[in-house]
Amino acid sequence: GGARAHGSKSGVAHFVAKNEYDCFDKIKKLLSFLPQNNAEEPPAVETSDDSNRVDPKLINILPENPYQQYDMNEIIKSIVDNGDFFEVHELFAENVLVGFARMGGRTVGIVANQPMYLAGALDINSSNKAARFIRFCDSFNIPIVTLVDTPGYLPGTDQEHNGIIRHGSKLLFAYCEATVPKITCIVGKAYGGAYIAMGSKNLRADINYAWPSAEIAVLGPEAAVTIINRRELKSAPDAPALKKKLAKEYRDKFANPYLAAERGIIDLVIDPMETRPMIIRALEALATKKEARPYKKHGNINL
Repeated sequence: GGARAHGSKSGVAHFVAKNEYDCFDKIKKLLSFLPQNNAEEPPAVETSDDSNRVDPKLINILPENPYQQYDMNEIIKSIVDNGDFFEVHELFAENVLVGFARMGGRTVGIVANQPMYLAGALDINSSNKAARFIRFCDSFNIPIVTLVDTPGYLPGTDQEHNGIIRHGSKLLFAYCEATVPKITCIVGKAYGGAYIAMGSKNLRADINYAWPSAEIAVLGPEAAVTIINRRELKSAPDAPALKKKLAKEYRDKFANPYLAAERGIIDLVIDPMETRPMIIRALEALATKKEARPYKKHGNINL
């Protein structure tokens, strides 16, 4: 299948170029985001994009139905400098997006769920893809910005038999071990283990924001009420209507960012239009972050 197969099926190729000239352009752009070596900071550049720019249209990107698809690229391009997002592994494990951008002139690594594919659920390939990218950013002092909208880990015997627990743990390890600034913003669903894995406070994220639309819970409302209210639903004359009502009550009471904020899991619930300036301020506050760790050659990642 050639280069495209390596890029989309095996994940061996990070970039697939149309021709030699396109390849050199991609290399030049990649290098523009990186420092000369691991002892230097990434290059900061002057930007014409106002760091305090807000976007009132952001909230309209999310559909009213939380299970309807939308393109996370629209949110990313709204908040980064000049809408410029340089995606890595674009063709592989498309349910998670990773790539480089600048915010306030500073290089950042973006990790985001993509609801357009598998509803943004994490699976084996996306866990490996994101973990590899996070470790790369950490190697070259590049802050990590995470945007979350995931219903959980992808269910199924295929994932279980191929080791989703083993591969999924690589993502948790990568976030835990990274000592660069880590800023997370939950824009939609953040359920179960996948919520933990996507740059949560449990994984030593520095600052965690959430939109008012965020749904943070152990399970999605529909799945939760199916278990919690099993007997009630079984005996109900109109089970679907009751399930819908109970799911709404669960979503309003538990699956919201305010309960998480009360418990310190979320630092601040922010207005979606202010996502860009809030993240840039966080990056500025964490610019001199130094994290001391016990001396070791490296951690023991679950390979």
